[in-house]
Amino acid sequence: MVAPDHPEVKNVINTFTQTAHSERCAYYGNVTVGRDVTVPELQQAYHAVVLSYGAEDNRVLGIPGENLPGVYSARAFVGWYNGLPENRDLKPDLSCETALILGHGNVALDIARILLSPLQLLRKTDITDSSLAALACSKVKRVWLVGRRGPLQVAFTIKVTFSCHNSQELREMINLPGARAVLDPADFAGLESAVKDAPRPRKRLTELMMKTALEKRVEMQAAAAGAAAAGAAAPREWGLKFQRSPQEVLPSADGRRARGVRMALTRLEGSGDSAKAIPTGDVEELECGLVLSSIGYRSLPLDPAVPFDSQRGVIPNSSGRVEGVPGLYCSGWVKRGPTGVIITTMNDSFDTAQSLLEDLQGGVLDVSPFREGFGLVESILRSRGVRPVSFSDWQKIDAAEVARGKAAGKPREKIVDPAEMLQIIGH
Repeated sequence: MVAPDHPEVKNVINTFTQTAHSERCAYYGNVTVGRDVTVPELQQAYHAVVLSYGAEDNRVLGIPGENLPGVYSARAFVGWYNGLPENRDLKPDLSCETALILGHGNVALDIARILLSPLQLLRKTDITDSSLAALACSKVKRVWLVGRRGPLQVAFTIKVTFSCHNSQELREMINLPGARAVLDPADFAGLESAVKDAPRPRKRLTELMMKTALEKRVEMQAAAAGAAAAGAAAPREWGLKFQRSPQEVLPSADGRRARGVRMALTRLEGSGDSAKAIPTGDVEELECGLVLSSIGYRSLPLDPAVPFDSQRGVIPNSSGRVEGVPGLYCSGWVKRGPTGVIITTMNDSFDTAQSLLEDLQGGVLDVSPFREGFGLVESILRSRGVRPVSFSDWQKIDAAEVARGKAAGKPREKIVDPAEMLQIIGH
């Protein structure tokens, strides 16, 4: 999902729309593969089947207290403010001043930015009305992003557009109006020499953090002195904490919600991306009332007929060819794991398409038997009482969202109830 305040990234939808309009392409939505129709049934209908269903689950922390009220997965929280139907009833408690995000990736930055952005900026986006109302009442004014490793291992990457550099997502956060960055210069001591030979994107990212740590420290001291003199409230702030690994989410005195996280301090063994975080034996407690776990997404098995590596959360494959199942292919996160941005996944999909075309040209893919295509699938769905949604149906829902948004001065107002969507298209 793309953050609501990154509308330019959503332009990729134009490419999808072009493809969907091709007479060689047909779209059938509101169908759950594995339940409404099985993968073997799809294989009976088509010569080749490609699985590109992404990663719909999240990795768990596996620590005591992670199920306490006040603890949310990044996936659910992002789904909530983006209007994903399954997360529409999340109702996160934003009544505390300090939020803790576990993870140093783009999703963690997205969440921090949404929590701290001025409302007038968010009002112009396609964030849902209910999320905006909740954020308007939010008491959160401090957000910490915590990671197990150091500044040289953070996973912030490009701004999810196609031509930006690694540091832009972070730069956007540093320049967020009304919020100041709190970075400790001590965390970056001695990194000048270590970063010299790093790849250019990593070097730019680290240099930006180092520059911010030094500049913002001076600014903060001046601002704090000015605010104290004027009796003003401290502005919103966010910061990065390194070499800390969560051990336990601590409960409040009545045991009814989260009040903080106990962290193991770590030291790094090795260097670069392969560096490992080893606990030092020291611990610290960070007080917070909101904990968001942003430690990665996870794909789930789709159908018993499809091999699945539960350890790695992927379909075992070779260049997109599913192992041991001729005519079955995969692409995206379910193929290589939940890493990278839109352009990474696009290139990965081209790689799978290339494998399929090679198999077709090389005679590996047997296209001699007749396959009925969607005619067979449609009769299976009908027999099970499933009515698919067409692309023109989808466009009606899209038009309704855009019309509602226009009335509210937004790009769109997302419809979060599937029953309402089906009502719009007369299903």
